Amino acid sequence: MSGAPGGRRPPFPGLPGERVLEEAAGARRRRGNGGGSVPGTLLCTNRRLAFVPGQAPGSRGLLRSEDEVALPCIHKLVAASSFSKPKVLTAASTLKFIPEELAVFCRDFRLLRFSFPENGLAPQAFRVANAIAQAREAAARLGDAADGWASPGEAIPEEEEEEEDEGSSTTLLFESLRDWEEELQRLGAAGWRVSAVNERFDMAPSLPQYLWVPSGLLDHDLKRTFGHFQERRVPRLCWHHPGGGDLLRAASFHPASEPGSEDVRCLEELLLGGRGPCVLADTAELPTLADIQLAHLRLRALCLPGAVAEDKWLSALEGTRWLDHVRSCLRKAAEVASLLAGKRCSVILQASDRDLNCLLASLVQLLGDPHARSLLGFQSLVQREWVAAGHPFPRRLGLLCQDSPREEAPVFLLFLDCTWQLLWQFPAHFGFTEAFLLALHDSSFSPDCSTFRFSCQRQRGRSSLPRLPSQTYRPMGGWQEPGGHRGHPKPCSFPPVWAWGRRYSRQQREQFRNPAGPPGPAGPPTPSTPAEPRPWGEPRLVLALAKGSLCPQPLPWWSRPPQRPPLWGSPSGSQGTLGGLLGTSCQPPPGLLLPCTAGPCVRLWHRCYLRALPQEQRGRLAPSLAGLTEELQLLQERLRAWNLRRPH
Repeated sequence: MSGAPGGRRPPFPGLPGERVLEEAAGARRRRGNGGGSVPGTLLCTNRRLAFVPGQAPGSRGLLRSEDEVALPCIHKLVAASSFSKPKVLTAASTLKFIPEELAVFCRDFRLLRFSFPENGLAPQAFRVANAIAQAREAAARLGDAADGWASPGEAIPEEEEEEEDEGSSTTLLFESLRDWEEELQRLGAAGWRVSAVNERFDMAPSLPQYLWVPSGLLDHDLKRTFGHFQERRVPRLCWHHPGGGDLLRAASFHPASEPGSEDVRCLEELLLGGRGPCVLADTAELPTLADIQLAHLRLRALCLPGAVAEDKWLSALEGTRWLDHVRSCLRKAAEVASLLAGKRCSVILQASDRDLNCLLASLVQLLGDPHARSLLGFQSLVQREWVAAGHPFPRRLGLLCQDSPREEAPVFLLFLDCTWQLLWQFPAHFGFTEAFLLALHDSSFSPDCSTFRFSCQRQRGRSSLPRLPSQTYRPMGGWQEPGGHRGHPKPCSFPPVWAWGRRYSRQQREQFRNPAGPPGPAGPPTPSTPAEPRPWGEPRLVLALAKGSLCPQPLPWWSRPPQRPPLWGSPSGSQGTLGGLLGTSCQPPPGLLLPCTAGPCVRLWHRCYLRALPQEQRGRLAPSLAGLTEELQLLQERLRAWNLRRPH
């Protein structure tokens, strides 16, 4: 098939297992308002929609190619013609006209526009438009098979790729006992051990194989506690502060739970364990999954060209409530981090354990642990608190066609926005950049990495050894290839998202590291001084942290009212919420970040959300000499326009 004007298209850099379904040579990619268009070839594969420029093969944007999008990332496909109304294309729709333009609305806030000039492209334009609609739904059905992106029979071979970015292999994936023991040793969490009680996923299918539990609690006793929590997700350690505070996460108590005396003993050893008072973090002020989904939909609609009049844009942004949700999450995380830094206690997160607990636990560690703010530490943090903890990425990102709107809620994208807010407020404390966060944001919609492909560790492990359709199994011969040769099924090994060298060049990966960040490896956070050994004499004291205040909170099986704390109450007006939680001093200890959550301090992530508006992206984060030249030209144009409007 002929390529763009001037000859055949440049070679298409396909992924392993990728095949081209349809292509339209001679199509043009629009570059936005006044940006003209670029000729090339539009391709639809079984993995993505890609545009190969005919004049600049191999040219790529700052983070990833702006000319390609994974099929699950396509939110809406609209075909337009000068003789017909625009039509939204689905697998079941019938296209009754030849499209002159194709608009691809993406879940990552991009808007791609392709045009088909009148030079014999009519059949190709028709076929490629229908192929995209069909392939998009087929990709979603592939994920529906097992509530994840399982692909039996699809094996990714080893690739000869350029040298991997330095240190990526040291990211802990928390798929082995060694990873959990190594991280526990780094935290210095005395009194805790790694338990393999869930090694076969028979105690809690959505939890990882290994858990951090109190050293004094035997696995035999630990098994008694699983049935008393929603989805059998028991409390377990997720972070230890050097000052003595422990951060735990768990699902809510099961409403039908009626523990006996022996179960109560095991539950109290798990929750309290002689570690001092226990604080249950109330999450009523956090947004619900429905709130997050609605705000994200409104934000995505607002960031499209011409969505609202320019003079009403800011009020419309406020009406989405997205920034309100970012603010409330940062505020709650700051309360918990301050409590752990200022008091020696255990804080238990009891929100939705597969959703908001992932977000809160990660933010608390970003605020309190300098290691989590390094690039490798952040990658390990996401692996432990999101991937291994069983966050249902395919459902929450809406990548499965069987999902209902109530199941879709981009909690992980909300976390990335909160992380960007911290990066913007404390740029010298982070070892990674906005470019890294944006690459992670875009990669979350791609099913080609194991990180976001499955909903839990158990599902990820099951898909690693598929039975290939071309093989048979015999009791005496094992796996046999066609023709009777004995063999073993090739593992279906999808790389984690942290294997950036498969998708990004060395120059692009270098922009992931913050040159203005910490100079060396991040050490543990500094304990608060003077250290407060224990604020209460009663180790069985249980409190609730709600809106910055502490109040007694009974456990469900307690019959008598709990004691009131003798030293802590609601923070005084002179200290403020965070000052009261920090104890005797309002000054945060070294290593603790306390973000400002006032209105002007929480900003819109322009680089991510305004990608459909090219005029808002020009000159932002110039990555090279060409980018700096573009930024200089932009400033000169604005200066000339300002001089023309200025009264003489």
